[in-house]
Amino acid sequence: MEKERFILIGIITSDEQETMTSLDELSRLLDTAGGEECGRLTQRLPHPDVKSYFGSGKVEELRMHIDANEADGVVCDDELSPTQLHALSTELGVKVIDRTILILDIFAAHATTKEGKIQVELAQLKYRASHLSGIGKALSRQGGGIGTRGPGETKLETDRRTIRHRMGQLSRQIREIESVRETGRKRRVRNRSVVIAIVGYTNAGKSTLLNALTGAEVLAEDKLFATLDPTTRALTLPDGMQVLMTDTVGFIHKLPHQLIEAFRSTLEEAGYADIILHVIDASDSEQDMHRKVVYKTLSELGISGKPIITAYNKCDIAVDEIFRDPNASKTVQISAKSKDGLDRLVKAISDTLKERQTLLKMQIPYAESAFAGRVRQMGQVIEEEYREGGIFLQAYVPPDLAMEYRMRISGRE
Repeated sequence: MEKERFILIGIITSDEQETMTSLDELSRLLDTAGGEECGRLTQRLPHPDVKSYFGSGKVEELRMHIDANEADGVVCDDELSPTQLHALSTELGVKVIDRTILILDIFAAHATTKEGKIQVELAQLKYRASHLSGIGKALSRQGGGIGTRGPGETKLETDRRTIRHRMGQLSRQIREIESVRETGRKRRVRNRSVVIAIVGYTNAGKSTLLNALTGAEVLAEDKLFATLDPTTRALTLPDGMQVLMTDTVGFIHKLPHQLIEAFRSTLEEAGYADIILHVIDASDSEQDMHRKVVYKTLSELGISGKPIITAYNKCDIAVDEIFRDPNASKTVQISAKSKDGLDRLVKAISDTLKERQTLLKMQIPYAESAFAGRVRQMGQVIEEEYREGGIFLQAYVPPDLAMEYRMRISGRE
């Protein structure tokens, strides 16, 4: 099957290099969606033209580029208003999509779980409901292809009530899923499970790292948004303590607000974590920008005050040798693919947990051996000895478990 060919367009408002970097990323998004870049065009303006994004002369130049390159369509690096979408589609006579449609299309293609599919469809409907006056003509220039995955266009154009009804259905389903997730969170709190949330820019290597640490079999490809659905796996630390590692959807520059809203419950998993594990692609020349995008997104979600461990991944192919993250309490250099440095990362996790725990010497009666099992699972045991009066343990344990020991166990000695 032949790939659809697109010309990428963007506005230079101040920093030309920043615009070109964003267009480079847009090209990678297009490749992930199954399309192909056949050219790009930019215009320096203080802000996009409110009617047609580009000025009228530039739109005509764009039409000539389309003809010369035999392009199937145009991808805009910014989200287009309904007016801009309609005007460009009418003037150019080809498919016109923007960055938001492209990312939504990728999400629609990659979501595999029921929850992921519901969240993506809701995000698509929210976008299309606000763009009905322009999106119909923009996407009906060609049947099918990039930008058309998900809800059918004809139904969207002709029946706004159907859209509102479907959005209501999906919102109810998401609330039900959130209720189940909240139950799971309460169970983890009750069991005092330690949770580590893996966050990072898309394609930083989060899934590869999760696989390397826990033996999970999560899809890991060198593509943007290769995996969308959150995955949780157990990791047993060298001292026997068990923690839960939760992967989250990758962040990206200009991540559509519809997706942040739709995936909010998933992204907020990081807010309930004990530690944030931030993965950065050390080989990417734009790693500083990616780092800022991640922290900006976390801030928008209201996630702060968590200990952060930053893992600079792909250090085996990185050019730079100095890696600093001012937001992180600990920084580790690794290669998830070759597994180099994973021992240092696991130690950083253990050390961070110790800093948040209480060092306690315990004499646990044999009748309470189940409690000793909980200490082994939830704490970090330094010394263990079976004595006449019970099990002696010296361990780092969560403060509430230390309190429980003092109230429940030591009082019986």
